[in-house]
Amino acid sequence: MDNSTLSVELPEPLHGYVKERVQRGEFPDEAAYLRDLVRQDRERRAAMRLRELIEEGLASGPPTPLTEAEVARIRERIASAGK
Repeated sequence: MDNSTLSVELPEPLHGYVKERVQRGEFPDEAAYLRDLVRQDRERRAAMRLRELIEEGLASGPPTPLTEAEVARIRERIASAGK
């Protein structure tokens, strides 16, 4: 994985908080703390999207069984996507 540099300016109270978390040994350095925040944000957004999709599915009405033809088409799409 290629890394790139990001420079972030924080007000002193926030920077002090980050430094304190590092000094307590919760993170090896300030960059690790920020990487963890980004990972958590991505996971939170993915969970929100999953909840939206579940709600959309529940609101779409009662379930209907798939036909054999629909199952076959789904399998074909999966097989062709892996190529």
